[in-house]
Amino acid sequence: MGFLFGPDIAPELPLVAKFKAEEAIQGVAVDRDFFYAIDNDAIGKYERNTGRKVGVFRSTPQVPLIHMDGGMAMGGKLYCSHSNFPETPMVSSVEIFDARTLQHIGSQSFGLDAGSLVWVDWHDDSWWVCFGHYNGKGGEPGKPNTMTSLVRYDRDWRKRGGYTFPTDVVARWDGMTASGGIWGPDNVLYVTSHHAPEFYIFRLPRSGSVLELQRIVKSPAEGQGLAIDPAHRRLFQIQRKERAVYEFDLAPLLRR
Repeated sequence: MGFLFGPDIAPELPLVAKFKAEEAIQGVAVDRDFFYAIDNDAIGKYERNTGRKVGVFRSTPQVPLIHMDGGMAMGGKLYCSHSNFPETPMVSSVEIFDARTLQHIGSQSFGLDAGSLVWVDWHDDSWWVCFGHYNGKGGEPGKPNTMTSLVRYDRDWRKRGGYTFPTDVVARWDGMTASGGIWGPDNVLYVTSHHAPEFYIFRLPRSGSVLELQRIVKSPAEGQGLAIDPAHRRLFQIQRKERAVYEFDLAPLLRR
């Protein structure tokens, strides 16, 4: 498979469906039958075929989550990035939920690490974690958003590599960071910024440490989280100003 468009910005993908979801503020995750809308301190579970809400998690004194961001569903579990944004110094964790019940079942703490954890994914027998940096609110002195990085870990969370984003792409982020990311078909990485109406497709470099930009794609959804269902060639994004989840047909970006 490969990309069909030239080096210019690709047009918007066809919109298949739109669902109202009050938690669609930070991110979205998807599995075969459900999508999960993610807010700072809440998760809503919705049927994909109807948009009907069937479950919810809300932060409690026992599980005091304050800033969840991206999420991904795998093996009956939901993995959500979490940080203390906009507080500093930056503290991060991956919070784990039972996807069926939305019960909180685990946590992988990073403490003070490479930045503010904005999204997590599993790909090529590895965990991939993006640590964000900001030029303004939530940023740390001397650490601009160009320090946003993608870190690779093995299944036991031991670091195995790391990458940065091209500076000309980061310049499009208006001082913010790579707010959403997910691996898609053909071993390419889909990434959003905080509020730009576009997303970016990267490959790992053959050498060096800077991700290689393959394509910029227009989107009616303005940044934040995204998810992919490769089996059905669907891409999901949130539109926070509408509190909605958009479902797109991914096929135009792929060779059949």
